[in-house]
Amino acid sequence: MSSVEARNSKPHAVFVPFPLQGHINPILALAKFLHHHSGFHVTFVNTEYNHRRLLRSHGPGSLDGFPGFCFKCIPDGLPPSDTDATQDIPSLCASTSTYCLDPFLNLLSKLNDAPDSPPVSCVICDGIMPFALDAAERIGVPGFAFWTSSACGVLAYTQYHKLVKKGLVPFKDANFMTNGDLDATMDWIPAMKDACLRDFPSSIRTTDADAIVFNMYIRAIAKTVEKASAAILNTFDLLEKDALEAIATIFPPLYTVGPLQLVMDQITDENLKLVGSNLWKEDPGCIEWLDSREPNSVIYVNFGSVVVLTPQELLEFAWGLANSVKPFLWIVRPDLIPGGPAIFPPEFLHAARHRGMLAGWCSQERVLKHNSIGGFLTHCGWNSTLESICGGVPVLCWPFFSEQPTNSHFSRTAWGIGAEIGRDVKREEVERQVRELMDGEKGIGMRRKAEEWKAAAEEAVGHGGSSNNNLEQLVSLEGRRQSDHGQQ
Repeated sequence: MSSVEARNSKPHAVFVPFPLQGHINPILALAKFLHHHSGFHVTFVNTEYNHRRLLRSHGPGSLDGFPGFCFKCIPDGLPPSDTDATQDIPSLCASTSTYCLDPFLNLLSKLNDAPDSPPVSCVICDGIMPFALDAAERIGVPGFAFWTSSACGVLAYTQYHKLVKKGLVPFKDANFMTNGDLDATMDWIPAMKDACLRDFPSSIRTTDADAIVFNMYIRAIAKTVEKASAAILNTFDLLEKDALEAIATIFPPLYTVGPLQLVMDQITDENLKLVGSNLWKEDPGCIEWLDSREPNSVIYVNFGSVVVLTPQELLEFAWGLANSVKPFLWIVRPDLIPGGPAIFPPEFLHAARHRGMLAGWCSQERVLKHNSIGGFLTHCGWNSTLESICGGVPVLCWPFFSEQPTNSHFSRTAWGIGAEIGRDVKREEVERQVRELMDGEKGIGMRRKAEEWKAAAEEAVGHGGSSNNNLEQLVSLEGRRQSDHGQQ
């Protein structure tokens, strides 16, 4: 085989996540799997803003990559900034959809001309980065849409255009949060017959027909249907069977490949293990602190990478945790309170000094697999929900943004692993719900269900499991395409 033939023989997948922590993690996990399992050459494309954040978080050489696995970046179209915080999401949605196509096409051209890597053979992009599907079409390679949401969340997004046709969204009255409009039932949607508008993703909550995020999802769903060669979801068949069946009638071929958190356990390559995606520095003391605690005794608290609290909400959660008299590990991001650091009263710090640990960030996968964790107070982001299932940990839900209300609804109803705290958080409710989760009969039942789903997740990614088979089919699909291309 000549050097040119050898260069062209490997599939080269270019990955493009939406530039938020919760989107980067699962897409990087799939990139690692394809490189480790099947020898894919991988190019992982961050925005320049997140590229700089990752270098600050993991060190100046952390994105140098290694043979066959490299990192590149493109501008996001927003004004330059070196703040260590999540960017404004509507602004990101608008800028990535209007600005990123040309820089990404230029990058693809450079990759195809590079003498030390195979030509690009496919693009695997976040479902809400559909410009990358356009780019794949222009250079004549397949584009795969990776939806990092739950299947139930994606199903809700596929219904947005119907909500408009039915006159349900945008809302006519600015008082829709309290006047009962959100209680409208969705019994006409397959797999969501017991849901109401309150359980839909937060982007429906608008009175503006031109709302950026709401319309971005309508366009992204349409682009997946129109241009994606296949759709990929980080879930497993048994968990979201009904939602997946409903999506399959709309989407191109569908591959469920999760939980990718468990797939990562199959990787033995030390180089890949060192490739991190956390945009904040992890506190190494979290695991050591958990090691000193009794099994199932700690309530873990983390509201993810996007949720922000008001100072009053911070106080209500703090005193609810303190008054529950349960050990807790609370992840308090530097930007959890807009405009400044989270400030706790000395009385709270004194009350919690022997039972609580506050940290800036952590390896959540490791925390939720630790045997001292007995419950998880969460915003119900999809990564967090899956990680709780992988750890067999029940959840106390406080949904805030995106499809988190949908995930909370299914956690409480279909999966039986969760309860929910009211949006107007009060310390008395936090205390009561934490006690019930950790010690009550309902909590015991939820823990039992979480353990059952953990076993089902492990079976899905194991040999012959549904997600394992889908990963193999994805690999063989690209392998056949690559072989056919080479014979032309």
